[in-house]
Amino acid sequence: MALPARGEAAQLIIETHVREEHIHLYGFPDHVEREWFRLLTTVQRVGNRMALAILSAYAPQQLAHAILAKDTAAFSRISGVGPKLAERIVTELKDKVGKLPTSEFQKPLSSNHPLPITASTHTDDAISALVNLGYSRSEAYGAAMKAGAAGANGLDALIKLSLKELVRG
Repeated sequence: MALPARGEAAQLIIETHVREEHIHLYGFPDHVEREWFRLLTTVQRVGNRMALAILSAYAPQQLAHAILAKDTAAFSRISGVGPKLAERIVTELKDKVGKLPTSEFQKPLSSNHPLPITASTHTDDAISALVNLGYSRSEAYGAAMKAGAAGANGLDALIKLSLKELVRG
């Protein structure tokens, strides 16, 4: 989120953490990012600074896709997040991510997600094929979900529609 020009008003949603020796205020552009911050800090070994680093690297929608796609590599690219912590984030949040919205104007993923969050075997196979072709796990997951929502039946059709989706951008 970009702040307005100098001298113009900015509105932030504040998260306050009060401890015996200090008070920390964290500002977010909207309620969605604050909720994601709260969710991320529920993961063991993810503190406030790490949660902020994750939110700085990815928007809520990108986080949701990375978690649902089990894309640990996306989290490992963030400074301070190793493979074990990336795995822990994906594992601990996979069941919770569907309950959070990814933008102010969207309902939680579980109510508007095109396919059930637990993907079918064909979807898993299509994602694996796309990853083997060089696409990231998050890109492959997003494309496979869109292809499935478009009515792709069978593995071949799912891969073809997913590739068309990826080429479109």
